[in-house]
Amino acid sequence: MRAPAFWAGSGGVMPLLLSPFSALYAQATARRMARPGWQAPIPVICCGNATAGGAGKTTVAMDLGRRLADRGVAAHFLLRGYGGTQKGPLRVDPASHDSTMVGDEALLLADVRPTWVSADRALGAQAAIAANAQALVMDDGLQNPGLHKDLSLLVIDGSFGFGNGRVIPAGPLREPVAAAAARSHAAVLIGEDETGALDQLPPNLRVLHARLIPGPEAAMLAGQPVFAFCGIANPRKFFSTLQMAGAVLAGREAFADHYPFDAGDMQDLLAQADSLRALPVTTKKDFVRIPPQFRSRVTVVTVALEWAESAQIESLLDPLAGRVPIPA
Repeated sequence: MRAPAFWAGSGGVMPLLLSPFSALYAQATARRMARPGWQAPIPVICCGNATAGGAGKTTVAMDLGRRLADRGVAAHFLLRGYGGTQKGPLRVDPASHDSTMVGDEALLLADVRPTWVSADRALGAQAAIAANAQALVMDDGLQNPGLHKDLSLLVIDGSFGFGNGRVIPAGPLREPVAAAAARSHAAVLIGEDETGALDQLPPNLRVLHARLIPGPEAAMLAGQPVFAFCGIANPRKFFSTLQMAGAVLAGREAFADHYPFDAGDMQDLLAQADSLRALPVTTKKDFVRIPPQFRSRVTVVTVALEWAESAQIESLLDPLAGRVPIPA
């Protein structure tokens, strides 16, 4: 689905009309989160957010997975597998699973470290531990009580913040900001704080700053006309990434988050690119949702996370490293 415009803070009467339903939604979340989760014998890190849609959780999770691997820790990823049909627990195999089965984020994570999809996070954690995982990095799950978290990071997209500050359906929040912040050990702000989101956080919550930078393949696009398309929560981030790399945006098209591209979509998009004499480009997350027969025509632009102070995120991982079990 595409988020309603009023979620971004455009005003109007709809948020007020929907506020009673938001109160019920927030109460249901609070009751669910009051239940204790299963305590895993290995460290569990959660990269979550307060809003529906993307904030950069997957990018943060991949970065942490790599950092743990650099420490010699066998980290596995765990997520629900949004958009996929498999309930799990299932270890993701990119050679045999596609986005309709496990979701697009799971395929991205599986390129980095072993990845599990599981609607029941505790069962997924147990499956990963049985496969010799020494630490778990959850992509999303801040509002899921099934698994105790040792480190919870509240990821915030600086360009969107918390939208209009209201809970679903009156706004984009899965729960009030204060509730999400109370269960978080630190916040991660990606990009500049364009909406004053940090002012809504408690003053004692540690804030880490990071930004998205184009991957190495983006350098080849400098000065080239491109036709950019994507189906992510905040398309503006992708278009800005291309401009940061020096690409010339001859055209662009944005779809709803997790949009399932079909053959008709791709024929139309490639025709638009041809008419503009531009190179069709998209994100890696979108690329895994493109029918295979069209992938050779599309260039993928990746992003990486650059921390303002990498020592800060390492300091959050330090206490957890001491809890990693030593293999027998």
